[in-house]
Parts: sequence; C-alpha cells; structure tokens
Amino acid sequence: MDFDGTAAVFKALGDAHRLRALHFLATADAGCCSTGQGICTCDVQERLGLSQPTTSHHMKILVEAGLVTSEKRGKWTYYTLSAHGLHLARTAVSALLAAVPQPQKEAV
Repeated sequence: MDFDGTAAVFKALGDAHRLRALHFLATADAGCCSTGQGICTCDVQERLGLSQPTTSHHMKILVEAGLVTSEKRGKWTYYTLSAHGLHLARTAVSALLAAVPQPQKEAV
C-alpha cells in the first residue's frame, strides 16, 4: 500500500470545502459552464462561496492528491474527477474493513 499517497488523499478529503468541490464535480449538470471536458474554476468558486485564491488553494490540494485533474484553457482552469485518488481511498478503507474481526455468533 502506498501510505504516503493514501495519506495525501485522506488529508485532501479531510476538509468540508474540498468534499463539497468533489461532490460538485461528480454531480454538476450541463447548466453550469461545463463543456463536458471539466468544470470551470468560476463554477467551483461560485458553488463553494469562497474567494478565487481560496478556491484555487483547495483545488490544488485535490489535484496534488490525485483526486482531480486540471487543464488550463485561457484564463480559466477546468477540473475533472480522477479515479486514481478515489481508488486509493477505497482500497485503503477496504483493507482496513477486511482486517476488522467479525463478531462471533453465539451458540443457542
């Protein structure tokens, strides 16, 4: 298991703003400035209700953790979910769950 990469993913997931951003990326509809090739920074900023620098900071952490990919187009950056970081989180949680002892059934 990649403990450093997994720790970065969980650190990124440990903030409510970043969780909201991930949820928005996963559920955004065509009504936002989505081009089908990512969600614009302006929409993420509006959804989170944060300043542009704060939004960029949170998105940078998500990108560095591998949860999101980014592409610069003109003056805006567009974001999409990345399966890599989400897979790391799922694998880590699954491994921990597998290690939890199962309760013993009592004989009647």
